Amino acid sequence: MGKINWGRVIAGGLLAGVVLNVFDFVVNGWLLSDQWTAAMTALGKGQMGGSMIIWFMVVDFLLGIAAVWLYAAIRPRFGAGPKTAAWAGLFVWFLLGFLHAMFEVPMGLFPANLYWISTAAALVFVPLAVVVGAWLYQEEAA
Repeated sequence: MGKINWGRVIAGGLLAGVVLNVFDFVVNGWLLSDQWTAAMTALGKGQMGGSMIIWFMVVDFLLGIAAVWLYAAIRPRFGAGPKTAAWAGLFVWFLLGFLHAMFEVPMGLFPANLYWISTAAALVFVPLAVVVGAWLYQEEAA
């Protein structure tokens, strides 16, 4: 069992972050844009833009790095490849997508349909992003 190749974790994580950002833009920035704007306006926050979007982009890159690190960490037990990467992505989705929605929906800050639509979309694109990012990951030769 080799040590984690941090250079590849970062590179793969950044690639996964690109995938996450593209999907987040399509789902939240385009398909659900009007609904998010209405929800933010109802909270007195106005339309999403500028620094808020940059914040979300940075978080997607950090999430990509963390998810590829998880893939690298579980590889010795589950084996290298897209199946293990997809499992890592599903676990990340469960912790940060599903459970996040489960905590916030009862508070009623945003309409429940925004949580469910974005959470359902993330069920597809988070594991896919980890599979893409894991494609770059390799252990260093012993």
